[in-house]
Amino acid sequence: MRTSYEVRPIGYVESPLVDREGAPKQGFEGAPDAWLVFDPGIAEGIRDLAVSADIFVLTWLHRARRHVLAVHTRDDPRNPETGVFATRSQDRPNPIGLHRVRIAAIDGPACSCEISKPSTGRPSWTSSRYSPTGGERRPFR
Repeated sequence: MRTSYEVRPIGYVESPLVDREGAPKQGFEGAPDAWLVFDPGIAEGIRDLAVSADIFVLTWLHRARRHVLAVHTRDDPRNPETGVFATRSQDRPNPIGLHRVRIAAIDGPACSCEISKPSTGRPSWTSSRYSPTGGERRPFR
């Protein structure tokens, strides 16, 4: 079965990281804060985001090599070759990134976030509030 889906970016990432080589492998390894800059047309949808809120952000890993199906984790040839869907490699046929971030500041249509491996220009598709209890709803404030 072959189905196509249309996805529309709603913003982009602004980050001091500009290439893959300069990005840490994991966010806790020194990833800088980044700005999520949302399109003005979705202002109504982000109006209730608040500082200290944890949200999920989907990104398109625009620099991914989509033909890659197996990698050595952490780019270390001493590690066994592993199928990309069992790794956190951005190289994959469907280069979608899922990031749990905490909003550090809000400035109009932009949010400064503590985000894992941001790269300038990476399109942002969506954001959704993170709930540690699964489906329980709780207010942002």
